[in-house]
Amino acid sequence: MKTVTELAQQIADQELEACVEWLDRNSPVIGGFHLRIDRRPKPPSLKEQALEALQFVDEKLDLPLHNHCNAIHTIRRALNELPDN
Repeated sequence: MKTVTELAQQIADQELEACVEWLDRNSPVIGGFHLRIDRRPKPPSLKEQALEALQFVDEKLDLPLHNHCNAIHTIRRALNELPDN
């Protein structure tokens, strides 16, 4: 049995798809693709979240440690080499 939240999401998704189809039929220049992307953006990947958190730490961490920059750069390089899955 679905929760109220799951049911609401399913109904909202159906409404979005109906709007996307309508736009595809009636406004092929704009199309529904952009509406779907804007209304259901993909959440950032774990890699993107980690890079963002690393950037925050890099900007906010004010420690006089010699290896701070080297560690940040090494972690960033490693994260950038990981796939986005």
